[in-house]
Amino acid sequence: MTEAMEAEFDTVAEWTAQVAADLGPDYHVPAGCRGSGSPAALDWLVAEMGLAPGATLLDSGAGVGGPAAYAARQRSVRPVLIEPETGACRAAKKLFGFPVACAVGSALPVADSSFDAAWALGVLSTTPDHLAVLEELRRVVRPGGRIGLLVFLAHGEKANETLDGNHFPTPGGLLDLVRRALLDVEQRLGTADLPPISDAWNERIDAVTDALSNRHGHTEAWQLAERQSAQIGRLLDEGTLTSELLVLRHA
Repeated sequence: MTEAMEAEFDTVAEWTAQVAADLGPDYHVPAGCRGSGSPAALDWLVAEMGLAPGATLLDSGAGVGGPAAYAARQRSVRPVLIEPETGACRAAKKLFGFPVACAVGSALPVADSSFDAAWALGVLSTTPDHLAVLEELRRVVRPGGRIGLLVFLAHGEKANETLDGNHFPTPGGLLDLVRRALLDVEQRLGTADLPPISDAWNERIDAVTDALSNRHGHTEAWQLAERQSAQIGRLLDEGTLTSELLVLRHA
């Protein structure tokens, strides 16, 4: 990972957990979802993946753990988190207490067919090992179980040239990767077609971001992470990047 990505997923992740803990329980899940999923996106995935109460859910590249906590609240699933950055692992444990292991998505430290479902949200673009990540998700999910993705897709070369350390697949390239991983696309949706985010959610996200900026805005780590986030936002606004939700199953 680049220095900016390490700042976002390691240092800032721990700061985020501390801010959320200070603000109170109502802020934990929104804080944990900063940059990794809106309520509408998570609602769509939870519904289309058919997550049932008591189901085991592996979150690969879980970050601070907000999406997994959201699914647990909505459907009483039992999450296990896999995250390569130690700061994010500590943050997720602090906020939500789920089982968490520090490992990469291309080599998940779990047994074959040991989960009812899995997802990886915004993960593919952080590694060049796209196929290995998809193959590992297929390996650990029981036949018949579903795999959810939130993927940033590049339209042209600008996105990968602009954001050092990111590896955005193209729309056609993603479908080829899914096929090579012996998976089928069951459902897909562009995030632009999702309902708007509620004011209450946005207000909590803004409160977390403001607190982080007030406490750490002077630091290089915060400035690097914010520049990275702003660049992705600009690319999304201009259509150089788009984002999609997918639900996959064993082919």
